[in-house]
Amino acid sequence: MAVAKWTAAGKQVTYLLATRGEAGIDGMDPSEAGPLREVEERESAAVVGVEVVEFLDHRDGVVEYGLPLRREVAAAIRRHRPDVVLTINHELTFGGEMLNMADHRHVGLATLDAARDAGNRWIFTDLLDEGLEPWNGVRWVGISATTSPTHGVDVTGFLDAGVASLECHRAYIDGLGRDFDARGMLEGFARGAGDQLGVEHALALQVIQV
Repeated sequence: MAVAKWTAAGKQVTYLLATRGEAGIDGMDPSEAGPLREVEERESAAVVGVEVVEFLDHRDGVVEYGLPLRREVAAAIRRHRPDVVLTINHELTFGGEMLNMADHRHVGLATLDAARDAGNRWIFTDLLDEGLEPWNGVRWVGISATTSPTHGVDVTGFLDAGVASLECHRAYIDGLGRDFDARGMLEGFARGAGDQLGVEHALALQVIQV
């Protein structure tokens, strides 16, 4: 929903994904799921106005935090030169009770570190050989699905776009093996954050200054 609002306002949004989510469907072999989920991801992005979708080709489910991942994310930041970077919850839990998966934790933390790495000429100096000059223009990193939100984005009026984007992930939704209410789930999250912000629907974020 937030992405749809931003692109509608003329903001450029780029997606960077560590994996193709190929290990996320129990009844489908990763060799089949990966390419299908990539197609669905690109379709989902297009629905909310995102034209550039990049994948880092890490194996789904076994992404490791470390220098290689930090370097890859820093390289992407140098290429695209964003003002704001958004990432996923890097905490141990999701919502304070449910265990957060390892890939989320590792990618979220690596992204936080890479936002600063991207601006330091003396970290990952080989990126200079690739023509990627340092970029210290990232002002904030926003973390979604956090237990400690500090900011909110009013996304009232963009629920339909968010639902349409989520529903593009048909293979994953079908693989859940049960009825999945995309609208009900998104509206529940958005209404809860909206109540705190004093609007109909909102996205809650923890915002960290870089």
